[in-house]
Amino acid sequence: MNKLTTLKAALLAASLLSLPAAYAANLSKADYQAGKTRISADYKADKAACDTKTSNAKDICMEEAKAKEKVALAELEHSYTGKAADRTKMLEAKAESTYAVAKERCDDLAGNAKDVCVKEAKAAEVKAMADAKMGKEIAEARKDASTDKMAADYKVAAEKCDAMAGDAKSACIAAAKTKFGQN
Repeated sequence: MNKLTTLKAALLAASLLSLPAAYAANLSKADYQAGKTRISADYKADKAACDTKTSNAKDICMEEAKAKEKVALAELEHSYTGKAADRTKMLEAKAESTYAVAKERCDDLAGNAKDVCVKEAKAAEVKAMADAKMGKEIAEARKDASTDKMAADYKVAAEKCDAMAGDAKSACIAAAKTKFGQN
């Protein structure tokens, strides 16, 4: 039972991890390439360390090495681009990797305990994937709302310009288009 509690805590912690927005898009191209090289070297070292283990312990070690590499590459990509889509990919990579490791750990169990362990791991993955998707949808909704607000503000400004005539009206409309991002 203690293993299941530990597994739940690990899955929850991994699903909640994310990089702060301030960290995003701070890497130069050289730092990005150096990061990829470092991650590759770390993966090879982690894989080599797994060779000393046997049976399921080796399988768990290999899965952890793969997961660590996958998450590190996703974090690096997000750090380099700062894109919301890359943040979503990073969160998805964390969820998938955590599930893969947890599922491999469940192989040490048998019978109903193993079934419960696998179901808990899958439930944690589904929750983490839903959270990642929700973040994506919220970002899209914010963008749409911002566009709608700008369009509404432009319509108000354009209506105010209608009270003017000639060059003053043209200048007012041009200023409103510039201010509210209209074409």
